[in-house]
Amino acid sequence: MRKQKPRKRYYEPDPRFGDQLVSIFVNNLMLDGKRSVAQKIFYGAMDIIEEKSGESGHEAWKKALANIQPSVEVRSRRVGGATFQIPTEVRPDRRRSVGMKWLIRYARLRNGKSMAEKLASEIMAAANGEGAAVKKKEDTHRMAEANKAFSHFKF
Repeated sequence: MRKQKPRKRYYEPDPRFGDQLVSIFVNNLMLDGKRSVAQKIFYGAMDIIEEKSGESGHEAWKKALANIQPSVEVRSRRVGGATFQIPTEVRPDRRRSVGMKWLIRYARLRNGKSMAEKLASEIMAAANGEGAAVKKKEDTHRMAEANKAFSHFKF
């Protein structure tokens, strides 16, 4: 055996919600190691969601993440000189991280004043099953569906 499997990282639960998932999300949101700024953005977004929709920001965020996470994706694989897009199931930890990254990416691309507002509007849209991040998930699923014929080339 050449290498050990990488150890699972343990994340401290965040101070406000006591949720490990929030800590992981804040780490993904963070730029240049500025965790306190990332936390202010996230908690600000939660407050904006509670103000606008009246429901718990944390619950809306969880619902949004669930709506964004892809269950299948396509992977490129060369078979006899041709490259095929092969649909594969997504591991649960990858589903979560891809969903978080899409949410943050499309929040950053939105129009708005502050990052907290942009994030809040993307979370609310995703919780309602709309928005750019949900569209990305649907496109990914559509790609996998279109390439279902190549699924026998699995790794």
